[in-house]
Amino acid sequence: MMRSVVFAVPFFFCAFTAGAQNSRVYSTLDTARAYAYYDSSWHYGMNSARHQLYLDSALMVMPTSAYFWQQKSMPLYKQGKWLLGRPFLDSAVKYDPHRWLDYRAFMTCIFERNYRDALADLYKVKVMPHNNTSVMDHPYNFYIGLCHLQLNDFDSSLYYFKDCVDEELKAHGEKWVHYNHLYYLGIAYYEKLDYTAALNCFERALKLYDKFCDAKYYKAICLYKTNRKQEAATVMEEAYANFKDGYGMNEDNAVYERYPYQLRKGAYAEAVEGFKKMAEKTN
Repeated sequence: MMRSVVFAVPFFFCAFTAGAQNSRVYSTLDTARAYAYYDSSWHYGMNSARHQLYLDSALMVMPTSAYFWQQKSMPLYKQGKWLLGRPFLDSAVKYDPHRWLDYRAFMTCIFERNYRDALADLYKVKVMPHNNTSVMDHPYNFYIGLCHLQLNDFDSSLYYFKDCVDEELKAHGEKWVHYNHLYYLGIAYYEKLDYTAALNCFERALKLYDKFCDAKYYKAICLYKTNRKQEAATVMEEAYANFKDGYGMNEDNAVYERYPYQLRKGAYAEAVEGFKKMAEKTN
């Protein structure tokens, strides 16, 4: 009985030096061999060395497969080892930019937190000749808005988040606006000290996702800033209760990386206590 052979190849080097053109056509036999290695990789944990070795074997057969390069990068990013995964992701983009450039922009924004490089990819992908307008469940403008927000360019972030919300309103109505788009639009207004506009956005987000503790946290602050201190204390307590019940930023990749302005436990506990004391002083 023959066994599959695993080639342990130092692909940290090959990721930069693969010289085949991405237009290379593989035989049916080579394609079948490569995908047999790929399928075998899933017999092992995604984060295991064996998984990576089987992917290396697939790439020995199909060195210009953008998908296999992306598959090598993804587990490393999810382990917080993006410095190791980035060369593999760059190879995926090299061999198929139409498929993977927007994905790299997402990974650069959310996992690497390298907002200037993410913006460069996002602006580039927006003018590429393809039909894509979104990545990982959100339009490109959402991630552009996040990048500008994290670079303290609040006017630009406001523009792009407002565009996301306006497009969804125009296409499907208020019920189809994504609550995270409203949340970050509210954050942009909050950073510009427009607490009334921010409060409106957080309340709209909460109508769509009523246990969104991060939105309640900033809603409470806006209530306090607009001199509604008793209500602010109540909302902050609700936010902490929702957080403890497991509600929060509802994004698939939030289990791996904290999204911008996503609150941690300490922030809620400290705020609840502080707001209680402020509310007591007003009685």
